[in-house]
Amino acid sequence: MYSRRGKRNPREEKKDLHRINDAIRIPEVRLVGDNVEPGVYKTSRAKEMAVELGLDLVEISPNAVPPVCKIIDYKKFLYEQKKREKTLKAKASQVTVKEIRFGPNTDDHDYEFKKKNAIKFLKDGSKVKAYVFFKGRTIVYKDKGQILLLKLAQEVEEYGTVESMPVMEGKRMTMFIAPKKKK
Repeated sequence: MYSRRGKRNPREEKKDLHRINDAIRIPEVRLVGDNVEPGVYKTSRAKEMAVELGLDLVEISPNAVPPVCKIIDYKKFLYEQKKREKTLKAKASQVTVKEIRFGPNTDDHDYEFKKKNAIKFLKDGSKVKAYVFFKGRTIVYKDKGQILLLKLAQEVEEYGTVESMPVMEGKRMTMFIAPKKKK
């Protein structure tokens, strides 16, 4: 398992996730499967049935009384399980957050350009973190910054919903907009 230097040997095989065939040492098991009669069998008889079918006896639920076993092709079972996990992982949505930075005195043209980007991000399914950065003496224009963010929220209303209203965090006034769910 470990080499002389104490590091893990990457070629060492991992322990199986399920007990199979001779690793099952319980007197009785509940047998389920496609081509067998479901019921409680002696483990030796269940192993014989698996050998007759040319498949493996796999312990599916070890905590049940008696433990549940299934006669299947173990390698195929592992492959399908990995495939299922992969599809579930692919379906899990990744939330990306795109940032848009304004100044308290942002010009109309710059504002329109950034608003267009915010709409594009929301259509793509990303959250938008819009913030006004106050540099130096511009901190006195907090109200301008809040008006700017609220105006943005109102204009992108059909693409996203405001998750949090404008909040001051140090020299920034931040607001989050989440995309609307697609039907």
